[in-house]
Amino acid sequence: MPCVTFDRRELDRILHLYGRMVALGEWRDYAIDFMKERAVFSIFRRSTEVPIYRIEKDPRLARKQGAYTVVTQTGLILKRGHDLARVIAVLDKPVRAVG
Repeated sequence: MPCVTFDRRELDRILHLYGRMVALGEWRDYAIDFMKERAVFSIFRRSTEVPIYRIEKDPRLARKQGAYTVVTQTGLILKRGHDLARVIAVLDKPVRAVG
């Protein structure tokens, strides 16, 4: 059985967001995993840490909640849906200092 992958268009969208966040100093590293049931783009603040976010593609959920999901480090689902651009937009919010 072949692995689930991100296609060129999906990777372009994800890497465009990733590049902007690297330029802002928010993100530093990433990893891509292609597995039998899902593809995962993991985002790291530092390469020695666990991922702060995971962008997941699971085709089994395409007809239900949507194939795309953004998950936090703690496993909280930030957004799920059918449109990758809308799902990853949750990560494109400006960061505000609390104080």
